[in-house]
Amino acid sequence: MDVASEPAALRQAAPEHPGNEHRTGLRVGAEIDLAALRDNVRALRGRAAGAELMAVVKADAYGHGMLPCARAARRAGAAWLGTATPEEALALRVAGDRGRVLCWLWTPGGPWREAIEADVDVSASARWALEEITAAARACGRTARVHLKVDTGLGRNGCQPADWADLVAAARAAEAEGTVRVVGLWSHFACADEPGHPSIAAQLDAFREALAVAERAGLAPEVRHMANSPATLTLPESHFDLVRTGVSVYGLSPSPEVGVPADFGLRPVMTLRARLAVVKRVPAGHGVSYGHHYTTPGETTLALVPAGYADGVPRHASGTGPVLVAGKWRTVAGRVAMDQFVVDLGGDAAEAGDEAVLFGPGDAGEPTVEDWARATGTIGYEIVTRIGARVPRTHLNADT
Repeated sequence: MDVASEPAALRQAAPEHPGNEHRTGLRVGAEIDLAALRDNVRALRGRAAGAELMAVVKADAYGHGMLPCARAARRAGAAWLGTATPEEALALRVAGDRGRVLCWLWTPGGPWREAIEADVDVSASARWALEEITAAARACGRTARVHLKVDTGLGRNGCQPADWADLVAAARAAEAEGTVRVVGLWSHFACADEPGHPSIAAQLDAFREALAVAERAGLAPEVRHMANSPATLTLPESHFDLVRTGVSVYGLSPSPEVGVPADFGLRPVMTLRARLAVVKRVPAGHGVSYGHHYTTPGETTLALVPAGYADGVPRHASGTGPVLVAGKWRTVAGRVAMDQFVVDLGGDAAEAGDEAVLFGPGDAGEPTVEDWARATGTIGYEIVTRIGARVPRTHLNADT
């Protein structure tokens, strides 16, 4: 991303690390280590076995802040950025990004023309999408760059194999007309996060057959791509010309079966911290939070963490979510409320303003995103992407 050409209102300087000073007024905040993100991109490029790398920055870069993360990924050598929605792709262009961007989640009547005029690569999974792309390309007098997606077994987006030859033929005709250029052929795995799952080989075979159909029809794409984060890490035969790395860019493992981030030279990028709002002694039998699902077993110290489900702390972390307070792991005591939750410190000392670390890389003994995922019965993707907009992001190490 060309930072010099970026609108001044979108430029973000790298703030100083706030450290442990509790008089800053911070209620809760997420620290995003862009140096770790750049290192992750470089490590993933090393895994890509000669293929180009796409850093997926959809969903506000998995909750990490799209624009700073996109800049960091570009600086670390990401040739492509990936977004789900056209609004995300267009926001990258407004911010000054001029590299290759693929946007894949479209509905009828979407802003095709705006995307084509902004030089965004678009995806088509059906004839209706290709028809809308060609109409938009005619209207603006430009050639649209298109990636055709085939459903090899995931069962979500993508053209069914039975309809693939028809879509390919229509795309070839549009190429002859000059309205589109098919620059990509792609698909997506269903179970790459379960190494050895039989669907992986079946999907690879289906993708190779779809490629053969397209090539026989005369299509000559720049890139063929199927590998997501787990396939990039564990399945080199799936890399083709481009790998699409999402959660791994942010230092998270796609699944426990794939392995822990450090196994692949990856480091978690986000740390979520809060400052204790209240610390108080209470007697035995004292109810805690809504419903009194937790009562104190004896006289103890309770600490109030001013973050709740409106900030993205899962309500189903009630009674299970781990937090580092006063040097020890604590567990959420009682229900998580909209803006706050409580931890029981037992006999340990703390005071208002002391730090509570919900998750981070784990270097200082704090819980990790994977710990929260296990505690709440979900996946790390959900933990980071649900961190709300009212939690400020501090982007560290923007330029080194």
